[in-house]
Amino acid sequence: MDLSSINGEVIGLVLALLASGAVAGLLAGLFGIGGGAVLVPVLYQFLTWLGVDESVRMHVSVATSLGIIVPTSLRSFLAHKKRGAVDLSLLKSWLIPVPVGVVAASLVAAYVSGDGLKAIFAGIAVVVGLRMLFNRESWRLGSDIPGNPIRPVCGALIGFFSTLMGIGGGVMNNTFMTLYGRPIHQAVATSSGTGVLISIPGVIGMVWAGWGHADLPAFSLGYVNLLGVALIIPVTTFAAPFGVKIAHALPRRQLEVFFGLFLLTVAARFAWSLWG
Repeated sequence: MDLSSINGEVIGLVLALLASGAVAGLLAGLFGIGGGAVLVPVLYQFLTWLGVDESVRMHVSVATSLGIIVPTSLRSFLAHKKRGAVDLSLLKSWLIPVPVGVVAASLVAAYVSGDGLKAIFAGIAVVVGLRMLFNRESWRLGSDIPGNPIRPVCGALIGFFSTLMGIGGGVMNNTFMTLYGRPIHQAVATSSGTGVLISIPGVIGMVWAGWGHADLPAFSLGYVNLLGVALIIPVTTFAAPFGVKIAHALPRRQLEVFFGLFLLTVAARFAWSLWG
């Protein structure tokens, strides 16, 4: 990419990215998602306007989102933990399964197409969003989270698909925990911890998966774009605790509806880019 092409329009876009970082930080605390479901489509558009090759555009968006999620999830997790809302027992049982899923996803990311990543993102967001929007108390898979072998398998799947989506795991962890009778507030709080387990090995894996690719934009380390990380991290880490405060102030059902509408909106944006 020719750095001389950076002009006033791109500078304006950078400002827009900083604004999106503030929204992503709020969502990290509110939904326990690390903001990735917002950051991935925004970063994808950013790279499109810069003329980044289509073959790596979605990969860079996903990987850079994971890089941004690292400090955001850490700060959200610490804020929720301070309130005593995190299920630490569940997180400890996922210390191995979730990173295993992340490693598997990093291997897949080296070969799957950009459209494949977009389809995965949109498909999961639609399913989970509809479930949250039309949730009923009777929708339960059990009265409590299962043990072996279901729990580690679910942890590995959450790590796998979350990495390919560039999110911190909240999209699926919230669904998993609420389907087994856990309160949405506890699910949100625990999801911030899941984001830590996903984002750190996810960044390492995406650096490896994209290492040496010829079409990467400037300031990239593998698929992770360091410029995007540097621009957005300070804003998201500052905004995340405010999202935590909002999450603990909202009624359970209202939080579920907001979460569902948010996911459907994100899915529609990606569907439009695939078939629009």
